[in-house]
Amino acid sequence: MGVMESSIKTSDAPLSRDDLARLVARDIAPGSFVNLGIGQPTLVSNYLTEDQDITLHTENGMLGMGPEAKGDEIDEDLINAGKIPVTELPGASYFHHADSFAMMRGGHLDICVLGAFQVSVTGDLANWHTGAPGAIPAVGGAMDLATGAKDVFVMMTLLTREGASKIVEDCTYPLTGVGCVTRVYTDKAVFLTGPGGITVRETFGCTLEELQELVPVPLKAAAAA
Repeated sequence: MGVMESSIKTSDAPLSRDDLARLVARDIAPGSFVNLGIGQPTLVSNYLTEDQDITLHTENGMLGMGPEAKGDEIDEDLINAGKIPVTELPGASYFHHADSFAMMRGGHLDICVLGAFQVSVTGDLANWHTGAPGAIPAVGGAMDLATGAKDVFVMMTLLTREGASKIVEDCTYPLTGVGCVTRVYTDKAVFLTGPGGITVRETFGCTLEELQELVPVPLKAAAAA
């Protein structure tokens, strides 16, 4: 499989979880309504700026969520969907679970940021079940978010603990959504998905050619902005 000549941005080292969260936060357009999934995505709330004017939605029934709560800020009754204590911003509101899911399903969210087990070359998402015997399914609101949000960003490590790529030709795990993922943020690169396949916006600690050795689908450099 060939790799296009790379003119993309390359950083010196793979990104940490917090560095990746900063990058995702930076890429969220001002004024967006956003849901942050469980796991790595929850870190994004810590790096959004006041000037961005982002409204965070959490599926357990809150609009206007702020960063993770620390120390005296912690209120055990104020948590996100991942059971992490959070803060509230001025104007925050609370509502029934059914209303929260209606917002998700009704196309009212601009972006959701989710974790994943696998993302396919066509943007299929698998993030709720590995299919392994004895594994506990954990779909939560992921199917509703994947279907209802205008853009689906994924945050994950590029490789499994066994060294296999989580970006695949076809998902082998049960699907959460079909063709829903528009962007994938990993510790080694940012990938853009679309009808033309997968393009790489930037790499971290590796070249595009080295990245291609890790990922079993054709990669190409994104066009210069």
